[in-house]
Amino acid sequence: MRANATRLPLLLSVPHAGLRVPPEVSDRCLLSERDIVEDGDEGAAEIYRPLAAEVEVLQTTDIARAIVDLNRAEDDFSPDGVIKTHTCWGVPVYREFPPPALVERLLERYYRPYHARLGELATAGLRLAVDCHTMAAIAPPVAPDAGQERPAVCLGDGGGRLPAGWVEALLECFAEAFAPHRVTLNQPFSGGYITRSHGREMPWIQLELSRAPFLGPAGKRQRVLQALRAWCARHD
Repeated sequence: MRANATRLPLLLSVPHAGLRVPPEVSDRCLLSERDIVEDGDEGAAEIYRPLAAEVEVLQTTDIARAIVDLNRAEDDFSPDGVIKTHTCWGVPVYREFPPPALVERLLERYYRPYHARLGELATAGLRLAVDCHTMAAIAPPVAPDAGQERPAVCLGDGGGRLPAGWVEALLECFAEAFAPHRVTLNQPFSGGYITRSHGREMPWIQLELSRAPFLGPAGKRQRVLQALRAWCARHD
């Protein structure tokens, strides 16, 4: 049963809106405030966090993506992995990379609780989970589409994590809400670790909004809410 019938039966995950460098690594982190903003999902807090009043659950963190990336596998230690050596723009993160014991502490305090909570919410009777992001308007060097202009909206289904017809309905709702701007499926993102892993527990979709200024944060938020309301109305 839904806890609040006036709210949409959705879980929103916002894993990359944080800007805080935790005290465990503050003395070895080289990043400026601007570096941290540019590596994270700039604008995500302004766009998505107010939607907490519109949905059943909004899960987020204040920890910077550059320090602990919640949308990576726990054993991904590539340069842009769970505990990064460089930002997505190639900026070194640390004066000296954290030793194994400190890496384990970061995972235990900031990574595992987030994923444990998402797992718990899979049994809460929610209809759909949406992993909410923003993306650079022009892809950064580490991206598979490096240097290319991106669509206004990209939905990623994690390789088919939704029931039949749901992706098509979501595409229609977002295309209508964001018209005349371009909306794509799985291009350039097909769904990250959160969508792929937790999509085994309940239906998940990844949402990426371009940081291009075709709308301000409030305008983008209202278009997202319009699309989600329309989709929920179809699946009431």
